[in-house]
Amino acid sequence: MALPDKKTLPKLLIVEDDEGLQAQLKWAYDDFDVTIVGNRQDALAALRAEEPAVVTLDLGLPPDPDGTTEGFAVLDAIMALKPDTKVIVASGHGARESALRAIEHGAYDFYQKPIDIEALGLIVKRAMNLHVIEQENRHLASQVGEDKTVLGRLITAAPEMVKVARTIERVAKTNVSVMLLGASGTGKELLAKGLHDASDRSEGSFVAINCAAIPENLLESELFGHEKGAFTGAVKTTEGKIEQAHGGTLFLDEVGDIPLPLQVKLLRFLQERTIERIGGRKAIEVDTRIVCATHQDLEAMIGEAQFREDLFYRLAEIVIKIPSLAERAGDPTLLAKAFLKRFAAEMNPQVTGFAKDALAAIDGWGWPGNVRELENRVKRAVIMADSKLVGAEDLDLHANGEEEGLPLNLKSAREQSDRKIIRHALARSEGNISSTAKMLGISRPTLYDLLKQYDLQT
Repeated sequence: MALPDKKTLPKLLIVEDDEGLQAQLKWAYDDFDVTIVGNRQDALAALRAEEPAVVTLDLGLPPDPDGTTEGFAVLDAIMALKPDTKVIVASGHGARESALRAIEHGAYDFYQKPIDIEALGLIVKRAMNLHVIEQENRHLASQVGEDKTVLGRLITAAPEMVKVARTIERVAKTNVSVMLLGASGTGKELLAKGLHDASDRSEGSFVAINCAAIPENLLESELFGHEKGAFTGAVKTTEGKIEQAHGGTLFLDEVGDIPLPLQVKLLRFLQERTIERIGGRKAIEVDTRIVCATHQDLEAMIGEAQFREDLFYRLAEIVIKIPSLAERAGDPTLLAKAFLKRFAAEMNPQVTGFAKDALAAIDGWGWPGNVRELENRVKRAVIMADSKLVGAEDLDLHANGEEEGLPLNLKSAREQSDRKIIRHALARSEGNISSTAKMLGISRPTLYDLLKQYDLQT
């Protein structure tokens, strides 16, 4: 029988300084990928490197093997770095007092020495199962439900956004093309999905494509598909996004970035409702509704001959302008509370709300990055918060605020740094993707990859 792949086994970190007990524990838990260390420094190094689901922690560690000071220091560090870790504390020192204190500090369970390997193993397995369930719940968790929702998912109390939602609901039942105009981060794709769900096409597919994120030489194939052998690398016939959305809705984000030659082909589809794949000679009838969005001034682009006027009027049968977050009175606080509730449930259950200074900062901030910026700031604040209430400093809304504390590992440090730089560049360019990419010295596709990688998109 083949041995299980160690990489697929759940990770267990054992923090124990007794070498004899170390050997017993190592061989007792062959159902897990076990790492054993004997002091605080090695424990935190292993936590950063392995990110275990469960930790068994002896409170009596050197240089205080007869006390609990060092063990509790390790427990506090684990809860600060990776609060979803299940820590099982084992100690013979003042059992009742230590147990209560350990649970208060965030431990999952307590076990009094001397250790019964089998009994401790049951506790470990139970903790592992709970960790898996919590991970699955985090993946399955949907957007936070609030009283003030429209279109089934959009959280707002602002009359401006309620008006937008009501307009979308009215046009959803028709078959007209809709253009959403708004700055980056205002939730254009969320509104487009809401339009699809409210339409008679809701049983069909909702297909989204970001026209700015795909190189020009590939965009035509992405939209219209290609026949086998149409070009080098075309090893099979492939449907484009327009065909994939047959009977449903195609959302063209950043439609202003479609190159002029391809604009002609898109216009022909809108007029004739047929397409030809690259390398094909057969006209294919397609019943796809187009919803598009952009943060660019298309009318100005028409004047500069960068966007076809006839295509604009085909795409913009109905134009809906989305207000920025700063124009939506009351929404920053409402959304911040919704984001905090969701992220706290997923990442840091000890966080329960905002401090007064945080609410004042949220209300007074200009939010140049709109909802995307707000979501990212709240997410980071929940992760980094040391108390039950998130403060203004946690949200990094002070001009000279500096991040405190060491990240979990080098990868986390790099991600935090990248997120901060990208967020600041987006704010300085008022959410303009092209300007942000130039500011960062990277291409637009690379920037979109980073936005997706670091979860900086709505």
